[in-house]
Amino acid sequence: MTFTETKLKGCFILQPRVFSDDRGYFFESFNEKTFSKGVGKSVKFVQDNQSFSTYGIVRGIHYQVGHNAQAKLVRVLSGRVLDVAVDLRENSTTFGQHIAVELSAENKKQLFIPRGFGHGFSVLSETAEFFYKCDNFYNKESEGGIVYNDENLQIDWKIESSKIKVSEKDLVLPTLKSARL
Repeated sequence: MTFTETKLKGCFILQPRVFSDDRGYFFESFNEKTFSKGVGKSVKFVQDNQSFSTYGIVRGIHYQVGHNAQAKLVRVLSGRVLDVAVDLRENSTTFGQHIAVELSAENKKQLFIPRGFGHGFSVLSETAEFFYKCDNFYNKESEGGIVYNDENLQIDWKIESSKIKVSEKDLVLPTLKSARL
């Protein structure tokens, strides 16, 4: 597995070694030793989540604050998404900046998003199954979010604005400037 650090310190794109033949393929999606060496620290994942969405859905931008902050290792089981991580670490030189990476069942890439980041994704295929590991348990009182179309973030979700579908909850999220970090 190769680990490529993005412009956002601590945020990595993971590309597994895939072994294919006429029967199909095999790859190791997670190995604690390899992962810890690749990201330069040990991360203990305690919760797995999975979602199913249809084309045009935008989920996010979500995060957890304080002691309940979560690091995530995300990947796509079927379909294709644009995965977005936003640096919310106020002392970071890349605070307020984001990266966007296409994750798909075909490319098998994963994204490691450390604590202190917001996360969201848009579905680029007809449907997509999204899977993520978290290093902390979800806590409703600690959840926060930033509206997906924040003018200062300028995220291109790769979907026509008229075709974007967002939950009512996500539509009323604050901008980065007024978010509780």
